[in-house]
Amino acid sequence: RWGRRQRALLWAVLLAAWEAAWGQLRYSVPEEMPKGSFVGDVAKDLGLQLPALTDRNAHVFDTGRARYFLLDLQNGHLTMMEQVDREEICAAVAKCVLNFEILVKHPMNIYKGEVEILDINDNSPSFPERSSVLEISEYTAPGTRFPLERAHDPDIGLNSLQNYKCSESSYFTLDVKNGDDGVKYPELILVKSLDREEQNSYSLILTATDSGSPVKSGSTTIQIIVLDGNDNAPEFTQSVYKVTVREDVAVGSRVLQVTATDRDEGPNAEVKYSFFKIPEKFDKIFKLNPESGEIEIRENLNFEEHEFYELVVQARDVGGLSSHSKVLIKVLDINNYVPEIVIMSVFTPVPEDTPLGTVIAIFSVQDRDSGENGEVQCSISESNPFSLEKSFDNYYRVVTSELLDREQVSEYNVTVRAADGGTPPLQSSAVLALRVLDVNDNAPVFAQERYSARLAENNLAGALVLTVLATDADWGQNARVRYRLSEGRVRGAPLSSYVSVQAETGALYALRSLDYEEVRELWLWVLAEDGGAPALSSNVSVRLLIVDENDNAAAPGEPAGSLTRWLVLAVAAVSCLFVAFLLLLLALRVRRWRREQLLAASSGALRGVPVSHFVGIDGVRAFLQSYSHEVSLTADSRKSQLRFSGASCCDTLPARPSDEAS
Repeated sequence: RWGRRQRALLWAVLLAAWEAAWGQLRYSVPEEMPKGSFVGDVAKDLGLQLPALTDRNAHVFDTGRARYFLLDLQNGHLTMMEQVDREEICAAVAKCVLNFEILVKHPMNIYKGEVEILDINDNSPSFPERSSVLEISEYTAPGTRFPLERAHDPDIGLNSLQNYKCSESSYFTLDVKNGDDGVKYPELILVKSLDREEQNSYSLILTATDSGSPVKSGSTTIQIIVLDGNDNAPEFTQSVYKVTVREDVAVGSRVLQVTATDRDEGPNAEVKYSFFKIPEKFDKIFKLNPESGEIEIRENLNFEEHEFYELVVQARDVGGLSSHSKVLIKVLDINNYVPEIVIMSVFTPVPEDTPLGTVIAIFSVQDRDSGENGEVQCSISESNPFSLEKSFDNYYRVVTSELLDREQVSEYNVTVRAADGGTPPLQSSAVLALRVLDVNDNAPVFAQERYSARLAENNLAGALVLTVLATDADWGQNARVRYRLSEGRVRGAPLSSYVSVQAETGALYALRSLDYEEVRELWLWVLAEDGGAPALSSNVSVRLLIVDENDNAAAPGEPAGSLTRWLVLAVAAVSCLFVAFLLLLLALRVRRWRREQLLAASSGALRGVPVSHFVGIDGVRAFLQSYSHEVSLTADSRKSQLRFSGASCCDTLPARPSDEAS
């Protein structure tokens, strides 16, 4: 069975766990703590290890306002950056809370915290003036109340102003009331009638006290002057005037008019109006016409600074008698503040392989209006791979809702919009410029599936064969492509001794003079590798054909020599046939010409031309056997007759000696 203490401890642990789960931190420290004072153990309360604070770059977010806290990464403690005066930063606010945000990265997250600044009794009640004068007619009726000047104590709670007391007097008593603004104020009440001839003045001491430990107080002296001869004091038509004005009312506008009348006649009935000891800042906002009693606006009202004003108006006649009335002015809030978007952190550039749900940005929205005018709805532009999530209060996170691809979209301009609930609603926007960081997720791609080239043998060493090209869709170093040859051997020698590839350009060069009779083709692989980490690569095949040239003499009996011989014979035969054809053609033309000459004779019969009986042999003319022919041609009958005569011969050579003579 658990006791009360154990149950309380359990509830405290559960509450701390719930707050830590939602990123909420709550601490409290007294005001006026020196710089460096301990506020809370953030690392322990958030469940973060000390090394993680440094690794995740944990820090107190600076919103541009005054910074009061510092996170010590060595021990995880939240400490005071400077001494804090609660009255200076929170004035009369009952609960003085300073908010702070702690940002961590990798992954990005935000933890909201608040520190309540506890009041200490470091201020005494004080009056604006050390003494004041109050004039009262001797004919003033008993029971009449006279408001007195208030004291001011900037502390709160029991440390603030709690009571007034006045020195004893048989003619006056003190009554303490609570104003509509919650502040106590004193009123002096006339107990019995005054007689100026008996006593023309009174002196009272008014003391204001708090309930702090120890109790502090402040005093002022009230000098009361008894006036003679004026019977009646001015009287207001209302003891309390109430009015509601919009905060956007124009400067110079009339708020209301107070009226007081005096039943006396003549100069004693003239009434002058004035504010009765109101705060100086109120006197700058409102103006009271002393003649008419009209109250006007001097400066623009601000609902967020003051929702309510309580003024005391005094009506005083020439005789010195006065009366007082309250004026309560309520300010009506209007939608005059545009929502303010505060970008707290942006994670950019964003790696394109960022998982879904990763926090990219954190921002808060503030609207100084109240009610529906201060309720803000946020949204982000569509058609982008991000979504909006509400963290707590007015804090939002932008997270990835789709996978990113830098090769498709390298930059995003995400517009954040905030609209309040006023009529009409006021809107504001902010743009998150997000750059996508390239990740090496693309291998180089060659321009062709395969390459081939032809190279004549006996090439020069260093001759360019061809150039391969590969591109990488990534960016920067990840897209930088370098080329190299895959390992291989040709006729027992490394492939790299035959060809090489230029690493930057992909140009392929022959390192030696190639011989068709030794190597007729080369198969090789070129590897393209990017500069990422880890590097990605691809390869392509290259076929190199060696073209033969006639650079070797034919050997006897070799097929190549026989072929050449037969080619020469064929060319010679064709040439002979061509020459024979030309000679034949020439002979035919000569024969034709001779026939044309014979036919051209004009006589009917052609005479025979005796055939020479001599023939020259080696320069010796000799007689040969002769023949005689007679040819008769008839032109008219188209008939001819050829007659052969007997052969005749004569031997001109000497007779061969007989065998006997030899």
